[in-house]
Amino acid sequence: MPGDSSSRPFPYRRVNVVGTSSSGKTTFAQTLADCLGIPHVELDSFHWGPGWAAATPGEMRDRVAGAAAAEAWVIDGNYSLSRDIVWARAQAIVWLDYPLRTILRRYAARTVRRIRAGEEIWPGTGNREELSTRLLSRDGLLWWILTTYRRRRREYPLLLERHPRLVAVRLRSPAEADAWLDALYTDAG
Repeated sequence: MPGDSSSRPFPYRRVNVVGTSSSGKTTFAQTLADCLGIPHVELDSFHWGPGWAAATPGEMRDRVAGAAAAEAWVIDGNYSLSRDIVWARAQAIVWLDYPLRTILRRYAARTVRRIRAGEEIWPGTGNREELSTRLLSRDGLLWWILTTYRRRRREYPLLLERHPRLVAVRLRSPAEADAWLDALYTDAG
């Protein structure tokens, strides 16, 4: 039946992509959204304002609720503050569960690229990665990766078990993720 989502190879229209920081959630989510022909939403862009100012919990929840109310989306991000909002509407979770060495390699490559290019992370915020302040401190991304990696690997199976209505896709390597996306493109074409 035309327009029937059940006839699609991946019929889900509200998908949350999760994983450790620097696993490639945003790139993967954008590619998935493009494949499905639906909007992509990056939770980090809701959280971080100009000058690395974090949104208040109320602001963050309001922004996420507005995005999650849409009929279709691929949202990337792990914010526990708003997980209940996203997962209440989500149909599927794609978990990028890569080895720590892969994540650290991706973190290093992305950080070097961003610093060399002076890349603004979220347009209009002025936020850029800097070795001197954010990257090597306890507030920096490297510290965050190292302190959350094992916790996420313990928590996600339990969280997904508590939400059995959600379809869970666990991808354990970039090659597995690429193959999964390639299969979607092939099936969609």
